[in-house]
Amino acid sequence: MRVPWRFIGGRVAFYLFTAWAAITINFFIPRMMKGDAVTSYMARSQGQLQPEAEKALRALFGVGTDVPLWKQYFDYWGMLLHGDLGVSISTGMAPVGDAIAAALPWTLGLVGVATIISFVVGTVLGAIVGWRRGGKLDVLIPVTTFFGTVPYFWLGLIFIAIFSSVLGWFPAGHAYEVGVEPGWNAEFISQVISHAILPVITIVIASIGGWLLGMRNMMLTVLDEDYITVAQAKGMPNSRVLWRYAARNAVLPQIQSFALALGFIVGGTIVMEMVFSYPGIGLLLLSATNAKDYALMQGIFLVLVLAVLVANILADIVYAILDPRTRQTEA
Repeated sequence: MRVPWRFIGGRVAFYLFTAWAAITINFFIPRMMKGDAVTSYMARSQGQLQPEAEKALRALFGVGTDVPLWKQYFDYWGMLLHGDLGVSISTGMAPVGDAIAAALPWTLGLVGVATIISFVVGTVLGAIVGWRRGGKLDVLIPVTTFFGTVPYFWLGLIFIAIFSSVLGWFPAGHAYEVGVEPGWNAEFISQVISHAILPVITIVIASIGGWLLGMRNMMLTVLDEDYITVAQAKGMPNSRVLWRYAARNAVLPQIQSFALALGFIVGGTIVMEMVFSYPGIGLLLLSATNAKDYALMQGIFLVLVLAVLVANILADIVYAILDPRTRQTEA
């Protein structure tokens, strides 16, 4: 299979420009907002810090200094190129990179697994429902759509009330029990899995309807194409026509949506993490916003933007390989 290098190169150039624009906006927006992290930190300290400490903090964070904005911009790029995202004032002056690295695996493991499960299950069910349109499986459409309209936090609260409070099958929140030592051991891993089951079920049930409905609608469109009729007229088995011809073409629009969903995994599901007290990147972003910790906010937004861009690049590449018409149009 020929690799579409020209198509890939054009896409990469476009996304590099998009990354520059996003990083630039990410730099200027916090500086246009009222208040700053130092003022918020001094208010929380309730007079326990001396004025000299405030001056030192402002010098450290570049707040209220005489440094021109253009120089701050180039200094920001210099820090980024050296992998320095600054210092987080809301996490005890820890490096922003360390704070994000501590929260990111939890979100990737939880929301990532849930997104992949909902995409695979919803897409497969959508293909089968579309192939057997008018059958008994059509009942899945209104049922899953209904759950898709229910907010995450409401489903989460219902599941906590039923499966945790009443039945006692799963823990109500957090990533593991207090007193358990994190590490690659059986006790910790079992704790993480048991605490993640309810949040995963919540995300899967709330999002599977969109994947199922989208795939089913695309299947209905694809099944009216001439090549499907020809394949069936040749006597090909229905399973081969379904998965080799119909589903392969119907899944193409799903890939772009899946790439966006994978990119936004980094952002996590803030409400879900609040309901289950899960230590993910979404909860960290909420804490940074409340503390006006602009360095941490910038770092999280940067990781989110890069994740979305990388996911879209990979989706474009897969899309171009699966559908030659795309790269021919872009050539």
